[in-house]
Amino acid sequence: MTQSDRTPALFIGHGSPMNTLESNGFTRAWAGMGRELPRPRAVLVVSAHWFIGATAVTAMARPRTIHDFYGFPPALNEFDYPAPGLPELAAEVAEEVKPTWVGLDHDQWGLDHGTWSVLAHLYPEADVPVVQLSINALKPLDYHLELGAKLAGLRERGVMILSSGNVVHNLREVQWRDPTHAFDWNQRFDEATEQQLVEDPGAVLRLLDHPDYARAVPTPDHFVPLLYTAGLAAAGEGARAMVRGYAMGSLSMTCYGVGVEEECPVEAEGAAGIPAAVPADQSNI
Repeated sequence: MTQSDRTPALFIGHGSPMNTLESNGFTRAWAGMGRELPRPRAVLVVSAHWFIGATAVTAMARPRTIHDFYGFPPALNEFDYPAPGLPELAAEVAEEVKPTWVGLDHDQWGLDHGTWSVLAHLYPEADVPVVQLSINALKPLDYHLELGAKLAGLRERGVMILSSGNVVHNLREVQWRDPTHAFDWNQRFDEATEQQLVEDPGAVLRLLDHPDYARAVPTPDHFVPLLYTAGLAAAGEGARAMVRGYAMGSLSMTCYGVGVEEECPVEAEGAAGIPAAVPADQSNI
């Protein structure tokens, strides 16, 4: 399934935290990736949910499971993903991207649901070391694209770089009772994104000029992880869609791979079973 000796990189449209506990078309596709792709030495995750005013990387040996949401069932709040950290990888990341500065976080963060909701299916035994890289909210978008490209060398040392967000993520327009619906503007922007990533990932910021960008990306947090994947794709083998699908009208669940063989993408059916009573301002998905 791989194109080269480099460890593949992934962008996963993670959707709701409830995907952690759900078996649906998306989560089954993620599990399939975990079975088919080469087992990495470690996973470096860029999650939409570590969006702070600095560039940092977790450097603790035992990162805690962070439940960074509210309004969901107790089973989700009790979920634990006890994957080990890898402090030496944190140091490698800081060295790899110099002169860009990356701080080492020894005790503040951990693994948030943008990370463990996906890894619960990719590596359900929690036996692959995991390190998180923060999204620096103070930096312009081209900073993240360039930083993604700088991480490319880690793939030659067995590190899977996993970006977790959503191409389209508009919680104000979520249709809670329509789990597989997609608005037309959602589909248009999602399709334009795929074309851009396949044809010219290094120019992904052209999407800011798309007429549906403002509605598809009302806040940058879930879109920025895609820029890391685009940077890696521009520095290597290009990107391809591995999973396509939508959730609740205003979310895209599309996933991309860098360094994977060309094959028919999965058209995922079904989405996470978010309780209809959870309002958008409480879901934190």
